[in-house]
Amino acid sequence: MRFFVALLVLAGVASGQEADIRAAEAAWAKAVVAKDAASLGRLLGDQLIYGHSTGVVDTKSDYIGKLNSGRQKYAGIEHQSMTVKMHGNTAIVNARVHMWGVNPDGKFDDQLMMLHVWLKTGPAWQLVGHQTSKLK
Repeated sequence: MRFFVALLVLAGVASGQEADIRAAEAAWAKAVVAKDAASLGRLLGDQLIYGHSTGVVDTKSDYIGKLNSGRQKYAGIEHQSMTVKMHGNTAIVNARVHMWGVNPDGKFDDQLMMLHVWLKTGPAWQLVGHQTSKLK
């Protein structure tokens, strides 16, 4: 019986963490579209590896700088599906996303597979890994 209760408690913790990650994903998308550097400063980890579908890899400061400069402008980011897997203080997110906006090459309107790695540091979750691949 104790084992069953322990499993129920762990399942509750995991589902609460998954809800936190889904909220963090929504906050990330909202901050990117709004070019909200303060929110991104809190959401993005200092050791962030941000890999774009173009092969460009940014650091935290590179990415926030691009958004602030207007070189990378997102008109929208929409999660179409999302799977969250918890591994202790790390969450792996695989999502299908629609991103559209303007970059130095012109307008973009992409359907992407996205992999995010979130790390819990203290009370907050921070994005430490991002990689997208274009879908046809």
